[in-house]
Amino acid sequence: MKQVKESCVPDRNFSKHHARRWIRILSALSCSIAGMAVLQANAFDFNDVSSQAQSLAQERYDAPAHSLSSSLSALDYTHYRDIHFKNEYALWHGQGLPFELGFYPEGMVYDTPVEVNEVTGDQVHALTYAPEQFDWSANASLKPEELASLGYAGFEVRYGLGDGQRHPVMAFLGASYFRAIGENQHFGVTGRSVAIDTGLSSGEQMPQFKRFWVVKPSPGDRYLIIYALLDSPSVTGAYRFVLRPGEDSIVDVQSRLFMRDKVNKLGIAPLASMFYYGSAQPSNRDNFRPAMHTSDGLLVRDDKDDWTWQPLLNPRRLNINDYEMPRLAGFGLMQRDHDFSHYQDVDERYDQRPSVWVEPTQNWGAGKVQLIQIPSPDETNDNVVAFWQPQTLPSKGQSYDFNYRMTFTSNEPRLYSNQLAWVDSTRRSEGEVKQGDTSRKNDGTVAYIVDFRGDNLKSLSAQSVVTADVLPSDNVEVVSADVARQPVIDGYRLTLKLRVKDASKSQDVRAFIKDGTGHRLSETWRLLKTSDA
Repeated sequence: MKQVKESCVPDRNFSKHHARRWIRILSALSCSIAGMAVLQANAFDFNDVSSQAQSLAQERYDAPAHSLSSSLSALDYTHYRDIHFKNEYALWHGQGLPFELGFYPEGMVYDTPVEVNEVTGDQVHALTYAPEQFDWSANASLKPEELASLGYAGFEVRYGLGDGQRHPVMAFLGASYFRAIGENQHFGVTGRSVAIDTGLSSGEQMPQFKRFWVVKPSPGDRYLIIYALLDSPSVTGAYRFVLRPGEDSIVDVQSRLFMRDKVNKLGIAPLASMFYYGSAQPSNRDNFRPAMHTSDGLLVRDDKDDWTWQPLLNPRRLNINDYEMPRLAGFGLMQRDHDFSHYQDVDERYDQRPSVWVEPTQNWGAGKVQLIQIPSPDETNDNVVAFWQPQTLPSKGQSYDFNYRMTFTSNEPRLYSNQLAWVDSTRRSEGEVKQGDTSRKNDGTVAYIVDFRGDNLKSLSAQSVVTADVLPSDNVEVVSADVARQPVIDGYRLTLKLRVKDASKSQDVRAFIKDGTGHRLSETWRLLKTSDA
């Protein structure tokens, strides 16, 4: 599987090469409504988008032609970023409304326009691109005639958080990618509509949002409604996003998929993120940054309220892990570590990247959470993907509803059960023993130092007996598993020493801490690597 570039809100590490590989089938408008600047509608809603998606699924897929000039296509990240949308042209600017919309122009890899409409009462207005809406001064070599025929590549939602100034809180740009943030956060994990054939040798499809409708808010509204029409060779779809920005930003997603053709694999609520290195997998190169990642683990909760935490890694080879269950309660790509000193990057601020937690708001039935981790030589690629894969493969001609809530948060404990401690950190090290002269000697093991914290641990007395329950696969020998009080975080530390029998084979180790009666005290920590990962 090819690597994913962070693509919703461009950042300084944007890789044109990777983005072209992943967004090569962005779609242009295939059903023009030119000349229909104002459409009459009766309370435009999700059903209107669903009808369009259903009709579109009956038609042959028409891949768009790309018509950007060579100069616009050749823009690098820096020059594209320097094209600024002028605030005075923002939708709803100066109208005393809580939200505004800014726009991105076509350019670089964003070479197909999307249609954006405003819904006001019972009317739908198609918004019109114009070159004067943007400041092109940093790209003076671009000719006016090149700019005149462009369109919008995407848009961002602006809202006042914390300081009262309007900042981007959600953005749609590239294929069906989107991002959101809450207060004091930087864009990190990327969501998208659906994953098709991701991780298969045949290559994946990249569906695209080709048309949007944004409902004009009232002055007192604290939410914004966005509808989107999805298109691809195999699937069309209707989407409704309800954005509620705040300290945690919430996005409620309603989706209905129409199968235009069969697929080999379908991923629901896919998330993409980046893990280059961190405490669970230190860098093998000198770097003043102790860690570089926008997520540090996968969290999964099943219908029995079992919570599992898997630290992320940057594998040597493609690594795919599955969590099968009869019903999903939630999953997410999390950034639990928000301590700046653990990153030391004043530009990227990895410490301010949010976790993204997905909770179904209906029963999705049986299936599995799949985590895909891809080798990456640097931090410019979204090399981690997670999604829900239904047990039953969708059939051609059928429709399917998948509704869920996404929480973008930097206060992860509020999501957890207060009856269980969670993994605060994972550190990998060479195993060692202390000599009589207090020096330390490598003992040939691999050590994982796992710190647990939670309110339930604070109530334990100093005399409480806490031990670990460790379940290794046949390829892993547990040399020792010692649990001790961790007074700095008012929690407990598990020091787990392992010896891998055959590094070319898969490794699977599960561990949690328990009290003297055998009562579980924590979520499950899981080390999971496929062969040679």
